[in-house]
Amino acid sequence: MEYQGVSFVDAIHDLAKMVGMTVPQEVRDNDKPAPKVVVGLQDALQQAANFYKAELKKSPRAIEYLKARGLSGQVAAKFQVGYAPAGWQNLQSVFPHYENEALTVAGLVVENEQGRRYDRFRDRIMFPIHDQKGQVIGFGGRVINPEDTPKYYNSPETPLFQKGHELYGLFLARRAIRDAGRALVVEGYMDVVALAQFGIEYAVAALGTATTPYHITKLTRQADEIVFCFDGDNAGRTAAWRAAMNALPALTDGLKLSFLFLPKEHDPDSYVREFGKEKFEAEIKSAMPLSQYILQHLSEDNPLQSQEDRVRFLNEAEPIMQQINAPRSAMYLRKKVAELAQLSQDEMQALLKLPNLHKVPVKAKPKLTRTTMSLQKRFGLMLLMHPALAQQDDLSLLDERDDADALLRQVIEICLLYPHSKPAVLLRELERKIDTSVLLELQRELTLLDDTLDQAQEVTGARQQLQAVHTQRQGTSLLARISEKPLSALTADEIALLKSVGNKPQPK
Repeated sequence: MEYQGVSFVDAIHDLAKMVGMTVPQEVRDNDKPAPKVVVGLQDALQQAANFYKAELKKSPRAIEYLKARGLSGQVAAKFQVGYAPAGWQNLQSVFPHYENEALTVAGLVVENEQGRRYDRFRDRIMFPIHDQKGQVIGFGGRVINPEDTPKYYNSPETPLFQKGHELYGLFLARRAIRDAGRALVVEGYMDVVALAQFGIEYAVAALGTATTPYHITKLTRQADEIVFCFDGDNAGRTAAWRAAMNALPALTDGLKLSFLFLPKEHDPDSYVREFGKEKFEAEIKSAMPLSQYILQHLSEDNPLQSQEDRVRFLNEAEPIMQQINAPRSAMYLRKKVAELAQLSQDEMQALLKLPNLHKVPVKAKPKLTRTTMSLQKRFGLMLLMHPALAQQDDLSLLDERDDADALLRQVIEICLLYPHSKPAVLLRELERKIDTSVLLELQRELTLLDDTLDQAQEVTGARQQLQAVHTQRQGTSLLARISEKPLSALTADEIALLKSVGNKPQPK
């Protein structure tokens, strides 16, 4: 796990494969239909990568573009850079069965409303995206013609590729990250490749999405220092703040997070070309720590002169401080916030709803179990981990008037729509439907969920409990309606129900 930077399960499978052993798999009910698994996605993506790589050698225009960006043939080969030629159906020469559904699911082919199929990527420099085993799981395509849009075009979410979980260049950067003791997170593919060209090989990039807690967790397996490098323009600063907020749930006292903002006219690619590796790395070492960045951001448009200014500052700082679980980091930030708000820490603690940092558990934080949360939330979290286990009939067990049931309904509906997606995809869909605070809570609890349990069995048990609650609600509702009727208006079934209730033993 440490050497490869992979999860426990992946490490077990890799070790077993090395010595020719088979990992025992969970036995499923043969009468229950297995979830649909799209066959051939991995092969299709690898064949497409080979095709794009071969096409780059045939395109003087694409080669000239990369040379103009200062990219050497060695670095292009290392990152397996390719070229998707112009034209609508070039992949048909690679895949004779161009109608194969796998091409659509893999994001290589698009089908319009008229049923016409065509290549997703056309006239673009292609950057294969690899998982932690080095397998191609998607692509990023960059335009050559600056007038074309969008500038970057990524593969869609697929069963193999979830943007919120993957980082471009991580597979190739793992050794360099460990050697440097840090990971550098930048915005674009070309930034990663250009930095590698200049010997800064520990850079990775988020894939068209904000940095997520999953990204942070994945990087902390490789290093204890993460530096975010963003352009100095408004878009870069917006992306930096989102990255900072998304990183808070994954923050630990042993992790150093910092932020580097380049001059407005530069991105990492242009900066390293103009000033070189030493200057760039000097900037990295002087990057702004997370706590300093948070305080600067909250106070840059707030003079903190009046009582109203300080109240607004506290209101904006409170939800941020609530999300930091690392005791020492949280205490330091609270101290600085209290100083700027001209309060003592005790006064601020009394005013704000902040967790007590002095109650440090002796044991490691326990994983969530069936007794630590509501039935609805536990059921919803397990479905987010295994959406294929959701059933349409689950919706009939819910009461819209109940807040917990309403949230579970949103989760079930998303799982039914995307039964083969990973949690990050499902949470992004939920983002439009539920409050941010609820979404952050779900993200935090997902990271603590006990993955050693038999999830299918747990879901079945939770479903049975929901059915029991539903039956009890129906009985209570029916009794309430019956009690309002005169005795002469009751049906035989209603009289029998009343008698059954009356015959139940009463508590002494």
